Amino acid sequence: MTHYKLAFIGFGNVGKALARLLLDKQAEIQEKYGITWSAVGIATGRHGMALDPDGIDLEAAIAAADLGALSARPAPAGIRNFIKTCNADVLFENSPVSYADGEPALDHLRAALSAGMHAFTANKGPVVHGYHELRALAEENGVRFYHESTVMDGAPLFSTFRAALPAARLLAFTGVLNSTTNLILSRMENGESFDAAVAYAQRIGIAETDPSGDVDGWDAAIKVSALATVLMDIPLKPQDVERAGIRAITPEQIAAARVEGKRWKLLCRAERTADGVKAKVAPEMVGPETPFYNIEGTTSIVQFETDVLGLLSIIEENPGPHTTAYGLLADFLNAVREK
Repeated sequence: MTHYKLAFIGFGNVGKALARLLLDKQAEIQEKYGITWSAVGIATGRHGMALDPDGIDLEAAIAAADLGALSARPAPAGIRNFIKTCNADVLFENSPVSYADGEPALDHLRAALSAGMHAFTANKGPVVHGYHELRALAEENGVRFYHESTVMDGAPLFSTFRAALPAARLLAFTGVLNSTTNLILSRMENGESFDAAVAYAQRIGIAETDPSGDVDGWDAAIKVSALATVLMDIPLKPQDVERAGIRAITPEQIAAARVEGKRWKLLCRAERTADGVKAKVAPEMVGPETPFYNIEGTTSIVQFETDVLGLLSIIEENPGPHTTAYGLLADFLNAVREK
């Protein structure tokens, strides 16, 4: 039996969903994998920090308004000091992050890996801006840096290529990777205006108050960058992705596509070239002969083209904090089993 001490940076919807999943799966993880765990640290920006080398009650942490009430030790000054003093073996990093430079998550992950912790994140920014650095740092310190939940939540994209497809070379991929825009386009097909569809997505918590990151294609471009950077091993920044969003799609265009037996989708494309990667995010009409036609609502899909298998598609339905949390749990279990 191997015991791991866990720390969390960020304890919002995803962090709490992960805590709940760890509790629900605790007996199964122990019985099937010979792994036990305790949570020794939780750090947040607005709800305080908790540190306890004997283990924090995660049920109480999920319900707590102030995590400091659960702490056995005074809170250190700043997240870096939290990482240094929590004495964890594993860090789950899910703090709010800047897509422009990946900070502060990138700095948190550097500190954890340098301290000899396995580090896992659902943040796309550090992958886009620091993947090769973080991978090298993990190797140098004999630990793992994984990030399954950064694209399509818990669907096994990165781990499929890392473990299940040895010697497969990714040539290209195409996908519907932004669930918000797919939901908006689906509702516009049912007669809603663009503004009404956006408002609905905001009301159910899928879209942000400022939806520009989704509707202007930035979120999709960041996901394309992350996939290309990791799976093609070629660094690609979001600004290098040719990008167009869905604001210009009109009800008339939606109706015209239907007459042709087609639908509008915000497609993400990347193709390996002699000079690197050519990548694009843009709305396109797709027909029923493609796997993208029947992708409804918040469902996502990515289709990979490799040099050995031809086309391979992965679909994820009904994503949410629980699926993102599963990707983090899978990263943890895969990393420590490999180790």
